[in-house]
Amino acid sequence: MRRRALAAAAVTAAALGLTCVPAARTVAQTPAADHPQQAPTASVWVTTADGTEHLQQQAPVAFHPGASDLTTITVDPGQRYQSIDGFGGALTDSSAAVLGSLPAADRDAAMRQLFDPRQGIGVSFLRQPVGSSDFTASPTHYTYDDMPAGQTDFGLEHFSIAHDEQQILPLLRQAERLNPQLTVMATPWSPPAWMKDSDSLVGGHLKDDPKIYQAYARYLVKFVQAYAAAGVPVDYLTVQNEPQNRKPNAYPGTDLPVQQETAVIEALGPLLHKASPHTRILAYDHNWTTHPDDIKTAQQLGEDPQTDYPYQVLDGPAAQWIAGTAYHCYSGDPSAQTALHDAHPDKGIWFTECSGSHGATDTPPQIFRGTLTWHARTITVGTTRNWAKSVADWNLALDPQGGPHNGGCDTCSAFLTVAPDHTVTTNAEYYTIGHLSKFVKPGAVRIASTNYGTTGWNGQITDVAFTNPDGSTALVVHNENDDPRSFAVAVGGQSFTYTLPGGALATFTWPKSGALAGTPHQIPLTGATATASPAGQGSPQLAADDDGTTRWTSGAAQTPGQYVQLDLGRATSFRQVAIDSGDNLGDYARGWQLSVSDDGTHWRTAASGTGTGQLTTVDLPPTRARYLRVTQTGTAGNWWSLADLRLYR
Repeated sequence: MRRRALAAAAVTAAALGLTCVPAARTVAQTPAADHPQQAPTASVWVTTADGTEHLQQQAPVAFHPGASDLTTITVDPGQRYQSIDGFGGALTDSSAAVLGSLPAADRDAAMRQLFDPRQGIGVSFLRQPVGSSDFTASPTHYTYDDMPAGQTDFGLEHFSIAHDEQQILPLLRQAERLNPQLTVMATPWSPPAWMKDSDSLVGGHLKDDPKIYQAYARYLVKFVQAYAAAGVPVDYLTVQNEPQNRKPNAYPGTDLPVQQETAVIEALGPLLHKASPHTRILAYDHNWTTHPDDIKTAQQLGEDPQTDYPYQVLDGPAAQWIAGTAYHCYSGDPSAQTALHDAHPDKGIWFTECSGSHGATDTPPQIFRGTLTWHARTITVGTTRNWAKSVADWNLALDPQGGPHNGGCDTCSAFLTVAPDHTVTTNAEYYTIGHLSKFVKPGAVRIASTNYGTTGWNGQITDVAFTNPDGSTALVVHNENDDPRSFAVAVGGQSFTYTLPGGALATFTWPKSGALAGTPHQIPLTGATATASPAGQGSPQLAADDDGTTRWTSGAAQTPGQYVQLDLGRATSFRQVAIDSGDNLGDYARGWQLSVSDDGTHWRTAASGTGTGQLTTVDLPPTRARYLRVTQTGTAGNWWSLADLRLYR
């Protein structure tokens, strides 16, 4: 938020060493700029959980100088995180079959819905099966080098992608034309059966033989080269889909332990670097945590469940060839991505598969609402706030029965449903991805934004923000609550307010604007320690973790003298303090006093005021102190909560 000039009296008092008590900045107290610029506006698109609005553009909202009493999402372009490759799904053999069943004009319209950035949602990332998966339209599973039982083909003389030339590659080339910024990641569900100890595409291990590792590496390189020659360059490659799924349900899969994945990547890395230098290898390609069923199966087989699989791979010798790790959604939660990022910050995170699903008796409205709300908080927001450079759901198109498929999932849904009469309808995944892919362009960078909702559902506002390559901003917000929620969005000293229906998902965009510049620099509170009186509920450290989903609360009615105190660890200079009560409505301090100290014993008052809403932003003269204390000075039946204390210079 933009700093305000100090009153002359305050400057004079500071110069004389006197106590100066500036007022907190609130809506009523914030003066207009002396030379106001044209008020910027944000464009708005909304999808509602009841399906009455589908990525529907709303009336624009205008920024105004000052803050708001509402829960406030503070967007800070100065804090930058991961860059973005894109968002999308998979053009599986099944998806290609149902799209291919459409008349040419209808098929082109469906492809525009998916890939055209203007007429559709601009899908910009595809995860393509290398050979057959469970979503295969043919009755027989396949790879690109299948041999009769008992025969091998170490020379790969029978390698062919002719199967894909029938439907998959023509559609991929059309997708590339519709969105030239498309990124393609490739993943095999199984090596050819002659490379496996089961002699089957379904289950078994890769043979533990250096000649097999080399043959499989050459097979994958040959695939990358063949796809490039067919006009579809492959940007990323994994060596096995879900390597811990040891007993796939009648569809291709391979039990590939860490040691074998490492051996394959060590063989593949040098070959791929020479043959296709721009194609990078990703590891793992499985769930956030090892699925309980996979642990049980490993124990039954007498195998190590390897619950730290991605860590073992990145800690091993293959890491030199690995760009990062790919994750799926079927066990655990997105925080696993941040844990791995913290352990290996030099490696990227890609989120590459999640499918909508449903119960046998669920109605279409229930399926839409349940998928929209779970995917919005967990995938749209949850994965991207946890370092994902891509977000990919599963099938782009299926028939009304969730097929065709050959084994595997029989309750999966897709972006589009293609009916026998050629009617094409959009499903919830189309919108949970579309709220990203249509507005967040490849090359965008995630930026900081205060967030209050959780992937586990807490009924609050959750969000994620990005800066696009052209300097524009996209902010995606989901209301986890079933009831409408009002909130504010603040950036550069200006804000707007909005009310989002229960369960709805919205994207706000605004162009680069000088009127929204001047956000102060947030000071990391790494190493700061917090204490509180009373002890309250939740550690007071939660008020210093830069995470609006956690909070300290008094656990009792507000009475004068309650406080939270920070020891910054060393003398620190700051000019602004944000006292954020988060999305726990009404839990803001009815009165407050901000005090600072150099030694934790002798205190001086820096500011005081009356609380009027969830966020109080206090502008100060240049202040240097080691200790900071916020004291609650009012009286109210509400508890006093602090989601975050943020300092700015």
